[in-house]
Amino acid sequence: MKKCLVIPDSFKGTMSATQICEIYKKQLAQHFPQCEVKAVPVADGGEGTVDCFLYALPDCEKIAMQSADPFGEPCDVYYARRGDTAIIEMAMCAGLPQVEGRENPELTSTYGVGAMIAHAMENGCTEILLGLGGSCTNDCGTGMAEALGVKFYDENGNILSMAGGKMGLVKHIDTKGANPLLKSCKITAMCDIDNPLCGETGAAYMFGPQKGADAEMVKRLDAGLAHIAEIVEKDLGKKTAHIRGAGAAGGMGAGVVAFLGGELKQGIDAVLDVVGYDEMLDGADVVFTGEGRIDEQSLHGKVVVGVAGRAAKRGVPVVAIVGCIEPGAEGAYDMGVSAIFSTNRRPEPFETARLKCTQTLEATIGDVLRLWKARG
Repeated sequence: MKKCLVIPDSFKGTMSATQICEIYKKQLAQHFPQCEVKAVPVADGGEGTVDCFLYALPDCEKIAMQSADPFGEPCDVYYARRGDTAIIEMAMCAGLPQVEGRENPELTSTYGVGAMIAHAMENGCTEILLGLGGSCTNDCGTGMAEALGVKFYDENGNILSMAGGKMGLVKHIDTKGANPLLKSCKITAMCDIDNPLCGETGAAYMFGPQKGADAEMVKRLDAGLAHIAEIVEKDLGKKTAHIRGAGAAGGMGAGVVAFLGGELKQGIDAVLDVVGYDEMLDGADVVFTGEGRIDEQSLHGKVVVGVAGRAAKRGVPVVAIVGCIEPGAEGAYDMGVSAIFSTNRRPEPFETARLKCTQTLEATIGDVLRLWKARG
């Protein structure tokens, strides 16, 4: 083995993608000391996306700033900057960890995300890669738009301070005061789901409960999303409800298109483009990737399949080392994955296995490398 790529996602609840990369590098140095190793931790737009870029790209700069948390309180955040491009993670200031024990998507807002976008543009960024994932919000990105100068009016002409529970009150949207820098900034949102904005497979019904919504709140949120989509179409002339990915991050996918003039892209594809994955494949003998669990859902735009699909076009084998293998995972073999291995050494519950996950990952990588060495 002369050259290999290591491009894993995190194992949620156990190891970050950067930790996994370090374990691979240690094992590869032991078994193939002459091998050129390119290690790139990746995330598909959710929590940890910015840290992955900062680790993988030496020319990325960490930009610290103060923004607003989901309830409007000041919070310290950061994003990555590479040249004129800013990589922003919406979960940094509107993610589930910020509301632990206080979950309520009718009260939370994406205002802080808009403040981060404004900061990046005002400091010279002309392109923004925005990660959607891990949100605690369900406001269709209206809070984000508010922070960028978009105004939302109720039936009495009063300006609304937006949150998930305010969407049904909006009667008019005015974008005349929107930050003028939006016109010259290219905004791409990374998302790993293709859900529409509303309905049974939309943002509220599919993801509202994990954000603290009970059955009645889910109905109200869904109605609010449908209502705001109607106002967007009436006032802005944009149809967003059925765009693939519109329901990402509590409808923020639709908000990026409606209020920022941005576009949605599969998270892993956007990440691989930025890190130059296609160029890295030149001369590679194998690609190692993985995630905490591979199943049928993994076939729809997740990291393993995104990495494998491009490698397959170049004839480079892909080995996925994962936490567990669920039904449906076999479909990955038709999408470029060459082999899948689980780190589980014995049958045991996750609560037990997670305590020794680094050791079992290291052992499994070692086993696979021994097998590769045996090929001669």
